[in-house]
Amino acid sequence: MMTIEEFKILSELLFPDVDKTPEYYIEKYPQRNLPEGAKVTRFAPSPTGFVHFGGMFPSTVCERLAHLSGGVFYLRVEDTDSKREVEGAEENLIREYDALGIKFDEGFVVSENGEIVEKGDYGPYRQSDRRMIYRTFAKRLVEEGKAYPCFCTAEELDAVRAAQEEAKEVPGYYGKAAKCRDLSLDEVKAHLANNDTFVLRLRSNGSPDNKIKFTDLVRGNLELTENYIDHILLKSDGMPSYHLAHGVDDRLMGTTHVVRGEEWLPSLPYHLQIFAALGFKAPKYVHVSQLMRMDGTAKKKLSKRDNGASLSYYNEAGYPSETVHEYVMTLLNSNFEDWRRQNQNENLKEFPFTTKKMSSSGCLFDFVKLNDVSKNVISRMSAEDVYAKVLAWSEKYDKELFEMLSSDKDYAVKILSIGRGGAKPRKDLTVWTDVKPYIELFYDDHFEIKDDVPDTFAKEDIKNILSDFVSVYDDNDGQDVWFEKIKDISEKNGFCKDVKQFKKDPGDYKGHVGDVSMFLRIAVTGKMNSPDMYEVMKLLGGGKVIARIKKYTDSI
Repeated sequence: MMTIEEFKILSELLFPDVDKTPEYYIEKYPQRNLPEGAKVTRFAPSPTGFVHFGGMFPSTVCERLAHLSGGVFYLRVEDTDSKREVEGAEENLIREYDALGIKFDEGFVVSENGEIVEKGDYGPYRQSDRRMIYRTFAKRLVEEGKAYPCFCTAEELDAVRAAQEEAKEVPGYYGKAAKCRDLSLDEVKAHLANNDTFVLRLRSNGSPDNKIKFTDLVRGNLELTENYIDHILLKSDGMPSYHLAHGVDDRLMGTTHVVRGEEWLPSLPYHLQIFAALGFKAPKYVHVSQLMRMDGTAKKKLSKRDNGASLSYYNEAGYPSETVHEYVMTLLNSNFEDWRRQNQNENLKEFPFTTKKMSSSGCLFDFVKLNDVSKNVISRMSAEDVYAKVLAWSEKYDKELFEMLSSDKDYAVKILSIGRGGAKPRKDLTVWTDVKPYIELFYDDHFEIKDDVPDTFAKEDIKNILSDFVSVYDDNDGQDVWFEKIKDISEKNGFCKDVKQFKKDPGDYKGHVGDVSMFLRIAVTGKMNSPDMYEVMKLLGGGKVIARIKKYTDSI
């Protein structure tokens, strides 16, 4: 093994381009001036093209932990793997999260004029722009004898792995397989003189016989095997592995809590080892359960091929961002639904989110539950809020609906106000794609009769009832007077004006007042199911109501 002086020489040989020290960057990025107990969290996706719905789990946890504590939530783009990067994926990722209401305090954000800008004092927030920072810390690790260059070729590494698998050993660069671990300074110089490519590896001091104890904020106390593999810190192109970048960035950016998927648990001993090698205190970890789906009677991980796996689906399908956040919260905290029932009109941000209520088992994705949540969320919105959100959505996804809504805002808001508010608001809308079929009846250019009266009723009775209604309809009637007239018309034409009475003696009547209301509803709205008919008629106006009824009467 080299001497301390030789390690110093080696570091200069490997990093002639590095002219700063780790202390320079530690001073450049000082500890944040935040209230005591404030948490700093980050969402750190890779721009690989597919924005998975599962990313809403860690990003939601990060946002809540930071903002409930008066801390900072930032976006860092982890683009060090150029082979997996997809052109345009970074911008798409940022815009998808912005559209669903994920707002970052720092990093890459969408400005008021719609441009993507970099914001904050701890950047760059794109890892490919931080190359020299990583190399500076890597140089220090070499200087301290904690990292070394590895010149093994891909063919040599494949042969090592094959031999390990045949011997039923854990595959990896360690023990006798770590051929470059103890190269002399002269041997390294010879490789460099020959222009041999190399990666930089951590000189692990761990043992497979040792265990480390760690407390995860979701899974509690864990006991994991110590890392004993000399993993790669810098790749042959000079860019860092995720692991080194994680250690350097989360220290310099002041991250206090790392929230990520449970698939990263096996890497935890290595990451703790990197923090120790760098001389940094490790952040606290929150390993979030995977998102599962039912496949018959079995649970399987939600893959990108599954419906609803892509984050873009929710924007395109017209789910309000509030729905997505509320649904995710039902999966993250077991007590959220009880809180919501007791706090129907409270903002989601008032919910006391905690990692202590998070499940360590897989969360089950369920479209039925998602849609139920969405109906409730939309039913609690004001008509003005619904109008604004649908208008913005339709401008991008449904131009015809956009034209309908923007032609007369006051009229559209009145339509959306029907059945809204009160203890039991209507729940007709699940997604914004439901709005057009819901409001079409109010626009003559889109109105059509979609449902038919059951043929168990005589056409002559229907015509007589509709004609009687036209003769007594007054646009100025209150709802009680209006309905009394419908009951009187029912009785006049042999229909029971009381549904309970009809159920006692159904043979004595042609039908009941509910059937009479159905005739009117189909004539005026074109459907058996529609918003409150009295409110619909008031909004359409007497002239339009009578015209529709007469036209329908003539058609049967």
